[in-house]
Amino acid sequence: MSLDRTAVEAAAKLHHAYFLGLQLMVSTREGEEVMGDWMFRLFRRQHLDKFLSSFSKLGLEGLPDAVACAQYHVLSNGVGGVAVEYMYESDTKAWVRFRYPRWMYAGPTICGVTDAVSKGFLRGWYAHNGVSLENPRLGYVCVSEDMTGEFGLCGYFKEFDHDLSDDERLTFAKGELPPPFVAEDQPKPPAAQWDEERLAKANRNYAVEYIRNGISTLTEVIGEEKTLEYGRLAARLIGAQYYAELAETLAIEDAGIASAVEYLAKLFSAMGDTVEAEGDNLVTRGGLRILRGLEEGSARTLFACWTELWAGAMSSRREMIDLTASGDPLNEPVIWSLTNRG
Repeated sequence: MSLDRTAVEAAAKLHHAYFLGLQLMVSTREGEEVMGDWMFRLFRRQHLDKFLSSFSKLGLEGLPDAVACAQYHVLSNGVGGVAVEYMYESDTKAWVRFRYPRWMYAGPTICGVTDAVSKGFLRGWYAHNGVSLENPRLGYVCVSEDMTGEFGLCGYFKEFDHDLSDDERLTFAKGELPPPFVAEDQPKPPAAQWDEERLAKANRNYAVEYIRNGISTLTEVIGEEKTLEYGRLAARLIGAQYYAELAETLAIEDAGIASAVEYLAKLFSAMGDTVEAEGDNLVTRGGLRILRGLEEGSARTLFACWTELWAGAMSSRREMIDLTASGDPLNEPVIWSLTNRG
């Protein structure tokens, strides 16, 4: 079966919005200290999961460490739809600049979180590059941030002439400016490995991974009870908020249970799940892809939150529909039952 690119893009948009909504919910209820801790843990986890394992996939092996790190951020973010630019200064100093609009804080979200978020992910990911590459002289220098009204997240990876202590791996040098942008210098992923279908899936996975790891690490910071509270409510609101837009994108009518089943089937299939429609029910078989590889407790917490994306969508229809999920999502098919409300 050929890939439904439109549905895959819709799934990416929905999960991106869920991540943004969850950030705003936690930020407004728990404050910047919690947000900074959460982002640190999330990005350190993402770093440990993805950084070194992606080097060969992105064609970065053999490059000087500072250059490889800068190009990594252009390439890895680029497949997720994030605009990042690379500027070479030397083999020991290479720049990255994230361009607006920022994926991480799309739309007005950028006004709802503080720079504790950027400091959290800089510490979690950027400051750990030298550790992962076993290069004790490699650090990151940040010259501009997002929420401070400068010119967006920008800085450089630099190999210093001495081993760095823990608090030297991330430093700030506000006021420095990057070298000129050179279009011909921008790295591209190996074309033989990154066709349009793989890039579409990577774009979807980029957003989904933030939710998978975000829910797990949020539990570490505020506990399971609050994570379920915020994770479920944010999911339900985003599912409802984006239903009309995505239904129109997918050319699905806002009438009748059959069209509701079609909406869910298209988006579940776009997530890589095996889907079968059975009347007013939908069955997902073979294990939900979004849960794969997670520890059991994390998977069950994520599932409890994630189901609200779809319940919220169904409640926002003109003919409101109640959605329930039955079956163990880790061990057997999940049956999604749809019933008209009232």
